[in-house]
Amino acid sequence: MELSIRAKMILTAGTLTGVFIAMLVLWLCLGQSLIFFILAGVSLAGIVSISIWVLIQHSSSHHWRRRLSLSSQTPDGTDLRLEYSFLRKVAGLPAKFRYQDLQVATDDFHALLGRGASASVFKGILDDGTQVAVKRIELGAEQADTEFRSEVSAIASVQHVNLVRILGYCLVPNGTRFLVYDYVPNGSLDKWIFPKDKEDSPCLPWPLRYKVAIEVAKALAYLHQDCRSRVLHLDIKPENILLDDGFRAVVSDFGLSKLMSRDQSRIVTTVRGTRGYLAPEWFLENGVSEKSDVYSYGMVLMEIVGGRRNVMVIGDERRWSYFPKVVAEKVREGKFMEVVDERVRGGVEEREVRALACVALWCAQEEPKLRPSMARVVDMLEGRVSVETPPETDMIMLDLLYMNAMSNPAGYNNNQADHPDPDVVGSVTCSFSFLSGR
Repeated sequence: MELSIRAKMILTAGTLTGVFIAMLVLWLCLGQSLIFFILAGVSLAGIVSISIWVLIQHSSSHHWRRRLSLSSQTPDGTDLRLEYSFLRKVAGLPAKFRYQDLQVATDDFHALLGRGASASVFKGILDDGTQVAVKRIELGAEQADTEFRSEVSAIASVQHVNLVRILGYCLVPNGTRFLVYDYVPNGSLDKWIFPKDKEDSPCLPWPLRYKVAIEVAKALAYLHQDCRSRVLHLDIKPENILLDDGFRAVVSDFGLSKLMSRDQSRIVTTVRGTRGYLAPEWFLENGVSEKSDVYSYGMVLMEIVGGRRNVMVIGDERRWSYFPKVVAEKVREGKFMEVVDERVRGGVEEREVRALACVALWCAQEEPKLRPSMARVVDMLEGRVSVETPPETDMIMLDLLYMNAMSNPAGYNNNQADHPDPDVVGSVTCSFSFLSGR
């Protein structure tokens, strides 16, 4: 092990002292004899050599310390470590948090915002006052690692105003994984479009509904076309669309997402997502692509227009209701205004209703090749491309959902505010995320 400068100085001083004492003893024993002078000369040469070695070591050490100091600074004297930290923050790269910091920020994980099958989300406040949502992944070690890696790889480096921003992460050794996001104050979209039992339940105005539809489409278009590797979200639903303080849509929860290279047309993976938003190809085992997200978006779009769940049972007789079929019939009859949420008053333009209804049906085509890209959806909703009447479809999803519901009728109820029971489709992995306080 290399000696420090202080140790070398002490060793040198001790050696010189030892030589001096040895010379004194020799002088007392031998007097001024020839042998004494020979030994004195050798000792003097040793002292000079040791002194030169000490000077060289000191000079060399000082030189390397100075080089190290200069190498860790920029030309203006800024510490490179601080600059690197600053650049990571500017670039939006996730920071590493200590478990103790998250524990303090979330009041020992008592500020619960929501809980799902795979994770719980807590509101937190960092030391600098930043409000955050801390997602604690609650799965087995292997599954937790898979979800953690999926989410980080999907959104760690993406920058889009309509995608949730990941601020950091925390990995407890051999334990829980945490993800830290921006806190989104107005909650998820389902709280604003589906009626509740309370009379004063919030209802999103029509202009904001149309705006949200465009913003979600832009977010998905970015993921599908503008990223180096295409990102498939695979769990688009109102619960995973958040609204910030300006009611801007923010797509969240990438725990089920997959990356797809540019040269791939589809990928084969286990069934994942939420019943009612799954594209037919999931059940036909033909592999999925970005068009699977397009289908889910179309289903969400119908719920935004109608203010109701696509799949539900209504009435005491538990009559089956599949909203996409209703929308298709009304579009075919030209009665577009009859599909609009009856709670929405004022500001509803039939032109916009027609655009949303027709685009939704285009996106929900059962043949993936008939569905438009999300970039084209944006063009249609923003009026740059005309929206043609979609073709009729067999709606085989209605048959699939009907068979599942009949095998477990308790999974459906007549409360529109409740989400259909995810266990009705037993092979489907359901995901839930709440990065907000509503």
